[in-house]
Amino acid sequence: MRILHVLDHSLPLQSGYTFRTRSILLEQKKRGWETHQVTGLRHDDGGLQQEVVSGLTFHRTQAKGGVLAKLPLLQQAVAIRALEARLDALVEQIKPDILHAHSPALNGVAAVRVGARRGIPVVYEIRAFWEDAAVSHGTSRAWGPRYRLTRWMESWVVNRARCVTTICQGLREEIIGRGIPAEKVTIIPNAVNVETFSTAPTMPAGFAEQVGVAGKKVLGFIGSFYGYEGLPVLVEAMVAIGQAQPNVVLLLVGGGPDEALIKKLVGKLGLEDRVLFTGRVPHDQAALYYQLVDIFVYPRLAIRLTDLVTPLKPLEAMACGKLVAASDVGGHRELIEEGETGFLFKAGSSTALADKMLQLLAQESDWPTIHQKARLFVEQERNWSQSVSHYEGVYRQALS
Repeated sequence: MRILHVLDHSLPLQSGYTFRTRSILLEQKKRGWETHQVTGLRHDDGGLQQEVVSGLTFHRTQAKGGVLAKLPLLQQAVAIRALEARLDALVEQIKPDILHAHSPALNGVAAVRVGARRGIPVVYEIRAFWEDAAVSHGTSRAWGPRYRLTRWMESWVVNRARCVTTICQGLREEIIGRGIPAEKVTIIPNAVNVETFSTAPTMPAGFAEQVGVAGKKVLGFIGSFYGYEGLPVLVEAMVAIGQAQPNVVLLLVGGGPDEALIKKLVGKLGLEDRVLFTGRVPHDQAALYYQLVDIFVYPRLAIRLTDLVTPLKPLEAMACGKLVAASDVGGHRELIEEGETGFLFKAGSSTALADKMLQLLAQESDWPTIHQKARLFVEQERNWSQSVSHYEGVYRQALS
């Protein structure tokens, strides 16, 4: 089977999107499928026609259109047309059995048009609704003109794709709610490489001392610092937690748009010695930082995006045999069973978060049982081999 994946961006950029893509491609190759990959204009390729990263070859799309292409609506039209042209050329060269387009809708529109002209079935994968992501990032207004246009494009694509995949139940229900037959929509959930994120990696000597957490009880967050992650709620909770448990520190690993805001809040609350920042770390070193943390905390705020989409990071923490506590938004409730694989607290409440942390810190003897159940959940249900195996049925359905 020969599959041409149509992507927004890819490695060497590091994001949840690119890590999911890499895992999918590597597992598909293990299954003996021939994969090819192309990125659209949003990927800054430095003018390259193609690039090999981690043994994977990515074809790139070049920008055309001049100054007018920078205008908001024309920018999207130019991106679609440029990707269409690139796909037409690649289809002639590769002759794929399937075009597998991954969100956003710009990729789906280009793939559907090319697939219709050339008689190639299209599978479209929705990883999130990008109109909701734009609202959370402050680049769009809920139900404004841009929001409605993006939503319409997404619906246009899912109606015309042969099959649709998505990452979780919340997104699947939303897609079906738009009038798409349930049998057309398959969940390919986020997963973890259980060999990479293990319970016993080799820890370099003096690493905890170097990071500044030796001898401490460590709460942690690893990820991007976006507004919807709710990190200010976690920082505010550290005031009460620190008063009750002076030996507890918070380790924040990563970076992003809200980093300056969070650091300002830490200074305002006088928590400089309790909240530690590492900055962004290479993905291949992330497993080491997971081992430094006793309880991972994911305080996502309750908005449409977080209610519909499941995150990846809590699964990585579970795979490392760590305790996970998260806000009770819909995306977290799909991953965490209270008291079995982790714990939930009321979203947006620093008081509820602090109370939950103090409760868990007082029940350390119960942690090993939760660690084992969470690790088993990932091993049995959320490993990449099992997750990617679901594509076989999707591709067969598309080809038939």
